[in-house]
Amino acid sequence: MSNLLSMHWVYLAFTVIILLFIANKKDISIICIIGVLSIAYLNTFSIVSSVMSVFNGFIYAITELLPIIAIISVITALSNLLSITGINEVMISPLAKLIKNKVLAYWVIGISMMIISWFFWPSPAVALIGAFLIPVAKKAGLPRLGAAMAMNIFGHGIALSSDLIIQGAPKISTDAAGISISNFMPTLIILEVVMGLTTSIVAFILIMKDIKNNNLESEYENINQYDNSKEDIKRSLSNSQKNILSLLVVIGYIIDVILMIAFSIKGGDATALIGGTTLFLLIVICISTFKSSKIEQLTPYLTEGFQFSFKVFGAVIPVATFFYLGGSGFQSILGIPLPGFSQGIINDLGVALSNAVPLNKFVATLTVSGVGILTGLDGSGFSGLSLVGSSARLFASSLSISPSTLTALGQICTIWIGGGTLIPWALIPVAAVCNVSPFELARKNLIPVVTGLIVTTLFALIFMI
Repeated sequence: MSNLLSMHWVYLAFTVIILLFIANKKDISIICIIGVLSIAYLNTFSIVSSVMSVFNGFIYAITELLPIIAIISVITALSNLLSITGINEVMISPLAKLIKNKVLAYWVIGISMMIISWFFWPSPAVALIGAFLIPVAKKAGLPRLGAAMAMNIFGHGIALSSDLIIQGAPKISTDAAGISISNFMPTLIILEVVMGLTTSIVAFILIMKDIKNNNLESEYENINQYDNSKEDIKRSLSNSQKNILSLLVVIGYIIDVILMIAFSIKGGDATALIGGTTLFLLIVICISTFKSSKIEQLTPYLTEGFQFSFKVFGAVIPVATFFYLGGSGFQSILGIPLPGFSQGIINDLGVALSNAVPLNKFVATLTVSGVGILTGLDGSGFSGLSLVGSSARLFASSLSISPSTLTALGQICTIWIGGGTLIPWALIPVAAVCNVSPFELARKNLIPVVTGLIVTTLFALIFMI
């Protein structure tokens, strides 16, 4: 018991240090590794076992992130091939005529991401938006980092935290809060409108200001080590072939969307469908471009895709390891199960916070928001919803206030923090597709998201509680 309590305090201390380092644009990999090592040592008091736990943590994090690594790799491979063959120019030309400037690019990318994410969740939406709209955005004058912010805020923020269509998040929250979804959704929508408008407008203003000051260039360099002769490759396809292949790409992804709607394919399954389609398109375009004599050219593109993906993920795996340790990875990393009374280090801290405050409407609202933010630090977005719902139920019954408002506010805080707008390793899918640093993306998202959370919490306090 005392060891577990010590782990909680050490974990909290390292979390604060990590957040301070992120805010000051410092690398946090070493801090995360030392944090895992310290907590592992408190568990066994064995240096050997602690060192092993750090490596086990890396393996666990890589295993959990592997599906995202794979989809980013094949999307990158296809994107590079489309660029080198000139097919992407044919694909984006109709969209480029519609999206003529950076303002339209920001809002079109954001709203498109939000709509697709409502139906299929953000992971497959990232792949679809990345394939079609990111090149258009860059051509229209919106840097990749600005496009990534739009995708994050509208997809992993507005769409995922409201979850209007699939309603997975509301189901978890309302079950814990003891309220019906029909009573919960109107309240959630009102607060989500406030949060979404505040965050997206603040982000837009900051992006336009950064573009003016030329502060948004934070892109990784493509590898392209095997670049034989791009112009020769472009000339290997006629204009009619490029038109046919670009149409094939568009039709392939449209069929994916139709299948996802018809068969209710969502989440990881939807991502797998898009990944498989991308591989199929990669093979067809390779065969068409290099013909049978050079079919081995497929391998370098796949290799480049995985190299780029691991380059992006490599910096984030230590961070993911630390936050997995506080959530679902405790047993796998340390090799011991959680005690029966524990819900995981992060959730335990959330419970302690909710039990340690005086009962009044103001403090209850801030506490539920704080519990949501704290439990969102594990980066999953959904793991803390039950705790948020139960905390809202406790405060609502004690103070005779609306449980729907408290639950909706807690859900917004949990998912906006942990679902992919502020936790660097949760930002990887968007960061990789947009070819930007996840840490820089997290820093750019910080002011809009924090502003949105403050405004939404104040709105709830003044008008709804």
